[in-house]
Amino acid sequence: LKYLKPLIFGRAGARARLRALDVVAMAEEECEDVVAALEADEEAEDLGGLEGEVVDSGIIDEAADEAEAAEEAEAAEAVEALQEGEGLEDVDEEDLEELEAQLAEGVADETEDAAAAAALEELEPSPAPADEDDSDEEHLEGVEVEDHLKDAVEGSLRLKRMLSRDDEDFAKASKKQKLSPEEEAKKRKTQQLLTKWGLAHDQVVRHVCDTCTTEEIEDFIRGSYIPDRSNLWKSAAELFSRHCAEIRERKMPGGSACDSVAAFKWRWKLGFDKDKLLRGLSHKDLRHVLTNFDGTKDLEEIVNEAAGTEAEDDNTTATAIPDAPGVSALGRFTRLELIDPMADAAVFGDANLTFALKLARHRMALGHVGRVIATTFEEIETLRERYKEIDESIAALEELFAEVYHGVDCTRIAIDERFKGMENSLGAVYYNFPHSGAIQGFFDGHPVVNWRHENLMRLFFRALRSFVKPGGHVKVASNMGAVGVRYSYIIGSALENEFLHIETVPFLEWHLHRYGRSYGDKRDIYKRPDAKNNQSYNAQAADRDMVYCFCFAPSGETLPRQQVKLPPTLKTLKACTDGPFKNLHGMARENLAKQLHKRFVTEVSGTHVG
Repeated sequence: LKYLKPLIFGRAGARARLRALDVVAMAEEECEDVVAALEADEEAEDLGGLEGEVVDSGIIDEAADEAEAAEEAEAAEAVEALQEGEGLEDVDEEDLEELEAQLAEGVADETEDAAAAAALEELEPSPAPADEDDSDEEHLEGVEVEDHLKDAVEGSLRLKRMLSRDDEDFAKASKKQKLSPEEEAKKRKTQQLLTKWGLAHDQVVRHVCDTCTTEEIEDFIRGSYIPDRSNLWKSAAELFSRHCAEIRERKMPGGSACDSVAAFKWRWKLGFDKDKLLRGLSHKDLRHVLTNFDGTKDLEEIVNEAAGTEAEDDNTTATAIPDAPGVSALGRFTRLELIDPMADAAVFGDANLTFALKLARHRMALGHVGRVIATTFEEIETLRERYKEIDESIAALEELFAEVYHGVDCTRIAIDERFKGMENSLGAVYYNFPHSGAIQGFFDGHPVVNWRHENLMRLFFRALRSFVKPGGHVKVASNMGAVGVRYSYIIGSALENEFLHIETVPFLEWHLHRYGRSYGDKRDIYKRPDAKNNQSYNAQAADRDMVYCFCFAPSGETLPRQQVKLPPTLKTLKACTDGPFKNLHGMARENLAKQLHKRFVTEVSGTHVG
């Protein structure tokens, strides 16, 4: 106590000093950490003249290393005495009243209150990012996967490993880990931003900051944006998360309809003067330009080359109507679903299999010989509960020589035995209205659950790299205003994995849009949309539904491992105060956090919930 009293009643951090009074109840190791941190805090304050501000963790570590051996011994003796309960009788009531007065002052001042919370956080270092220190081999341990397919599934397994760890054990182990200089800089800037906003206590907002880059946090520090803490419908964390997504979308093509020329212009950052040139080309010339332009030559030179080539007559759809207007001709290929007749086509996440049946009949009518592989995320027992016609649909697909697989996770097809041997064979892939499942009490855009939707797209496109052949097409239908799987998640994830964005087609203009839409969850048991013309499907505005079209163009270079959106830790879930946690306290809040955390682990393991 002799050692701690000057620190307790010192100048800086009233709340941090109050924490020191509870040191009696701490374990010996934890108590030693607190004493070292408090000692470094005081020395750093004396050196810098800081009062009521957050002390940088690097300064604390340096000051602690330079502490005198005699002071360390004295601190250890003080800790031993406190654990035995000795010396507490020397604390008189006047000293306690003085501390209470300091605390009252600290609470009154919001800035000092945030700084005190930051000081407490320095005593409890946050865990280092779980995915940085583990090798790919550790994530793949215990999983049978061929060497050339490891990259297709590594991100999914890494995400499961991150969620499966016990937070308390990991936090204890990470206390001895030192962050890299970049991580330290990001941590300091995050604290600076949260203090500026007065949200140093909000763990969910801190989680959103953890998913941002250092450059983005610096922009927020310099800017004037502040999330509305008094919003009646959305929490500050949800508003901040949405604002981050909207800023990133400003650097991408829009989510509305986009023809082949507009997508090509955005990809190569061409000016408006090139737009008129491209839109005046014929089908033959425009296809030649889109295929051969790589940025090494001027666009005008490639256009002249296209004009000098003769139209081929090889009886393929790509060379049909060479003199037709280029933009409209290419748009008809996309809308009429004129795909490679020899290649296999796969449909993922088709709950009631009506789209796969539509595609199989379409290919049969065109004389295609490639297979149709229809998959569902749910098992057949669940499908029979929701869709009474499911057995008839399966029988109809099998009559059209299609293959039907149940319980398929599109992010983990590399370790699915049913897809063994299908590498580089898919010429067309479809995923209509992807969704990771609703969680009761949360909107899809809430950062506690939204990471699931973004990772779904990132891991989906990374998995496809091993199974789609070069030049193969991928089409993902979604609503341009969706807040779960945002259009930027689809386009951004595709570009990260070398799938070129070639066009965005309005869903209602797509030849395959008339199928039996479903919700894909428990609602299908009692609320069934009409299978005819989608007339009763009103979950979202049909005129805002889009089909995002991509073409696989691998460069041959090895890509960095797939980045995944960090999931919230169990600590973050316990600190959440909105959604289903709004009116819960104590054990009820903790139990719900554990249940939600367990559900996340189950979902990333490939098991559907809900």
